[in-house]
Amino acid sequence: MKNISRRSLLAGASAFEIVKPELVRGAGKEKVKFGLVGCGGRGTAAAVNLMTADPNVELVAMGEIFEDKLEGSLRQLRDPKYIQRNAGASAPLLNQPVNDLVGSIGSRVKVDPEHHFIGFDAYRKVIASGVDLVLLATPPGYRPEHFEAVINAGKHCWATKPIATDPVGVRRFMAAVRVAQAKKLCVNGGTPGVSGRDAIETKRRIKEGAIGDILSVQTRNHAPLVLHVKSGRDPKWGDMEWQHREWYSFVWICGDMLVEQAVHGVTFCNWMMDMHPERVVSSGGAAWRPREEMYGNIYDHHDSNFIYPNGVHMHSYCRQYPPGCPTGGGNLFIGSKGRSNGNDLATVKTPMDGFVQEHMRLMRSIRGDGPYLNEGMVIAEGTMTTIMAREAAYSGLEITWDMIMNSKQDLQPKQFDYKLKMDVPPLPVPGQYKFI
Repeated sequence: MKNISRRSLLAGASAFEIVKPELVRGAGKEKVKFGLVGCGGRGTAAAVNLMTADPNVELVAMGEIFEDKLEGSLRQLRDPKYIQRNAGASAPLLNQPVNDLVGSIGSRVKVDPEHHFIGFDAYRKVIASGVDLVLLATPPGYRPEHFEAVINAGKHCWATKPIATDPVGVRRFMAAVRVAQAKKLCVNGGTPGVSGRDAIETKRRIKEGAIGDILSVQTRNHAPLVLHVKSGRDPKWGDMEWQHREWYSFVWICGDMLVEQAVHGVTFCNWMMDMHPERVVSSGGAAWRPREEMYGNIYDHHDSNFIYPNGVHMHSYCRQYPPGCPTGGGNLFIGSKGRSNGNDLATVKTPMDGFVQEHMRLMRSIRGDGPYLNEGMVIAEGTMTTIMAREAAYSGLEITWDMIMNSKQDLQPKQFDYKLKMDVPPLPVPGQYKFI
């Protein structure tokens, strides 16, 4: 343990409540065991990103509500071709041969059959399995409950955004963030945009006046259609199982595309501005999305005009259209002396994958090699900003930050069972939809 005295070790031990004493922040390069909750595409890739970022972490437990999802994820994590697609580009930047990196990641997947946890309580079993760090990558409707349990158990956490689908959930997440801060538990939130060195330096230069006073902000996200079960519903599936398997189509578990997708750009813009908007007027609808079961009750486009406390407007436009329509996205900060996309003012470009960089920042924080990292409030406020816009679009009202922070909307089911009967609310209609 280099550069660490007995005094600093004891000081770290008193400040950090970490399950294993040898993982006191700043105590060196010990093995960190992590568990994955939510074994879909995002969670599986995040596990590879983490193991790419730090050679001394091991995956030891996995939790899912569907066994086929967990087993499919595990096969990918043991497949050299999948690992190379998700980690290979970072190998030269880490001064490591691709084959060595791929082999290292595959050998650090140590999930024995006793640590394959299936069911609605699988997250609790992962948390209790002796892990030091938990990755949360389920659909966002579950994030507040899962995050709260991770923090109460004294574990570090990576929780991809968005972190909720309703205001009650965001406030629950925020309360757990404060507990994590008090315990000095490290929290990262699927923030590759704000983790990149280019973005961090660009933000510093903007704050120093590189583009003058910011006059307006734009964020755009045009994405392809997301359908997870293209063949349609299996007759054997109950309503709850069906809505989980096609989760992107249902507001309670997805949050609508504005919350699930545009949150990335909106969070980045809030981070760059060091504030959240105070109010929003928004519109949206379903221009093409059929009113059929598999398409649920979400909109396919949103257009939002946010206003920050300093009077600057942020225009957010997002859409999710069928194949063949243009896709893309980006951010733009227009200043009195110039403009920036949020990444272009760095003096030295860093080609490292942002998804790897975010995990590098997290692990440096856990190990004490970098500053304490807790981005929980950044992702919570970004999520609440998009929920505020969604509710403005649904209702047709101007929604303020105070209104959304005091909203009683709670979309979570009160029971959980694969065969549970669940009616799908109709598509929201402005002027008829009631803001709660």
